[in-house]
Amino acid sequence: MHPIRKLTHRGFNAVMRLLIPFFPYREPKILDDITGVLEILNASGIKKLLLIAGKTVRGRGLTAPLERLLSDSGIEITIYDKTQPNPTSDNVEEARELYISESCEAIIAFGGGSAMDCAKAVGARIARPRLPLRKMAGLIKIRKKLPLFIAIPTTAGTGSETTVASVIVDSKTHHKYVINDFCLIPRYALLDPAVTIGMPKHLTATTGMDALTHAIEAYIGRARTKATSRASIEAVRLIFENLERAYENGEDFEARRNMLHASYLAGTAFTKSYVGYVHAVAHTLGGKYGIAHGLANAILLPKVLRAYGDGATKALAELSRAVGLCDKEASDRDAADEIIAELCPE
Repeated sequence: MHPIRKLTHRGFNAVMRLLIPFFPYREPKILDDITGVLEILNASGIKKLLLIAGKTVRGRGLTAPLERLLSDSGIEITIYDKTQPNPTSDNVEEARELYISESCEAIIAFGGGSAMDCAKAVGARIARPRLPLRKMAGLIKIRKKLPLFIAIPTTAGTGSETTVASVIVDSKTHHKYVINDFCLIPRYALLDPAVTIGMPKHLTATTGMDALTHAIEAYIGRARTKATSRASIEAVRLIFENLERAYENGEDFEARRNMLHASYLAGTAFTKSYVGYVHAVAHTLGGKYGIAHGLANAILLPKVLRAYGDGATKALAELSRAVGLCDKEASDRDAADEIIAELCPE
């Protein structure tokens, strides 16, 4: 990288690190079960809502208990279930039109990161109806409160229930862009391992690797803080201890719960400390070729960490020791190699 460009990037990271304590970050209020969702809606006087999910999630019947509970309680539900794995601008506009035509008052995202990214963008378009989606790309372009927004993750990976970001693919150009604004953080999040039970193995693996990538990149980045470092370490530890269990036994309730918690922690870390080149390349591959984001991260993570070389050795070594992958006395190089080897065994 050109020296001036490198200096600019490092200066930006240094300034952001100083400003993080003053930014209006918040964490969603955690709900324990679906009755908590009903309580929030009733307390807010919501009678009509838009439920955004994917066809697979609905097809597996995961939304059925919530749909029955709300319907029996007199709350009308409009469902948008056409969300693609990499949500598009067309998905957002279709869902927005449903929200308006059905006079909805709140949004529930039920699914993985795709459903949540779509729902966040829909909320942004509701809040700023005259601002085209493409012009929301970048930092803090919305600046208005979204409708009541509840996130129900069915995958333990994206951490999108905690983040300021929505990633959307332009339907015409296939360019993938990120919308970042504090108002995109959901007001509430239901972390219920029951909705992740029986998740297909490939989804368990790729979404788990997405969470691991969030945690590692947040830890080795220059914008990390003490709080994000603690969250990253705990997330990495939980993932190493539980991802294989959840993969091998989809009914392992404890492993599923721990993975949801790890994903949440990783989300709180990277939304403040950012991610790196792994995500930059993964988003490009997803936008151009439709590759699932978690899968792209899983393939790229060990390769990019090796490519960082000495620039990431110290941080990776600290992380490796903190999660117990190596002896405390191991050299930085050996400790860093150990965590990379754990990601991609020879």
